[in-house]
Amino acid sequence: MAIGTQDDSDEMLAEINMIPFIDVMLVLLIIFIITVPVIKHAVNIDLPRASNEKVLDKPENIRLSVDADGAYFWNETPVKDADFEQRLASAAAQEPQPELHIRGDKAVRYERVALAMAAAQRAGVRKIGFITEPVAP
Repeated sequence: MAIGTQDDSDEMLAEINMIPFIDVMLVLLIIFIITVPVIKHAVNIDLPRASNEKVLDKPENIRLSVDADGAYFWNETPVKDADFEQRLASAAAQEPQPELHIRGDKAVRYERVALAMAAAQRAGVRKIGFITEPVAP
């Protein structure tokens, strides 16, 4: 066969050259083999031990509302004055003690709110808060 002669084989070669692909894969394999041991070596730290004590759940707050007529509402449920002090005493006996949030209508007499605060103090409620609406600018 002579060099530069023309045959009927002017067709292009349809095979994929796999050698560059294999070279790249071998280089990546070597890089991973080198870097994996470096990643696995971690800094040794002596971590503190956690305690197994149960975290106390905070009880639900008591929402005491006083409407314009002076009626008391314990968590939106109407309550009579005679039952009010019993409920305060049972709430004060809980451990941990719930907070008492007082919401007084602006038209109610201050005396009704003051009576509720005094009853809470006599019952032994330690945390009392007032809920108000913010003033719109």
